[in-house]
Formats: sequence, structure tokens, C-alpha cells
Amino acid sequence: MQTSTSLTRSATIVAWIAQVLAAVILLQTLFFKFTAAPESVKLFTTLGLEPAGRIGSGIAELIASVLLLWPRRAFWGALLSLGVMGGALHAHLTKLGIVFDNDGGLLFGLAVTVTLCSLVVLWLRRPRRGAGPA
Repeated sequence: MQTSTSLTRSATIVAWIAQVLAAVILLQTLFFKFTAAPESVKLFTTLGLEPAGRIGSGIAELIASVLLLWPRRAFWGALLSLGVMGGALHAHLTKLGIVFDNDGGLLFGLAVTVTLCSLVVLWLRRPRRGAGPA
């Protein structure tokens, strides 16, 4: 039986897969944001948020990635990444389009993937009664 602070073996495996997948996606975009890659600058210029939005979202994604890979803080990393991805999805659906700069919808798909992984982590690593985040 599952205790208030532990997950079953299968739930732990699913949580780790979701955590690592979300963190890897978030971390791989940091190079583009922090080096002012032309495609990243174009995206944030289109949103009217260059450079503060690019750098700010990069910092938030870096923090979320670190928290996602720290099991006792993964819930908070998932919450932060869900917030950042909420902004990304909103931007894609209102200003950028699902396909941006002829990317075939890759950035939108990555945002959806991180969102789904974050929701899984939020559920599995949620604080339980009488315990901190799992």
C-alpha cells in the first residue's frame, strides 16, 4: 500500500520519465535563449518581449529544470514549468501560430509535451496530507 510520502515503483518510474523529459526539453532551449539565437530573438521580437522575455523565460526554465530533477522539489518545478508553458501555449495560440517560422509546429509540440509532463509530475509528486512534496 502507498504511504503518504512514497510512490509505488511504477508511479516513481512514470514520475521520473515525466520529470526528465520535461527538464531535457526545457534545458535544450536554453542555449538558443541565452545565446540570442536568431530564431529565439525573432520569436520574442514578434511577441514584443525581446530581450527581457527571452532572458526571463530562460531563467524560469532553468530554475524549473533544476527543481524537476530534484525529487523533493519536483512538484514546484512542475508548477513553474506549467506556468511558463501556459505563457508559451497562449503565445502560440494567439500571436505566433502553431507553426512559427516554418518549424512545422515543433516549438508548439514541445510546449504541449512539457505541459503534459508537468501535469503528470504535479499529480504524482503532489503534497500528501501530513507530508511535504513527494
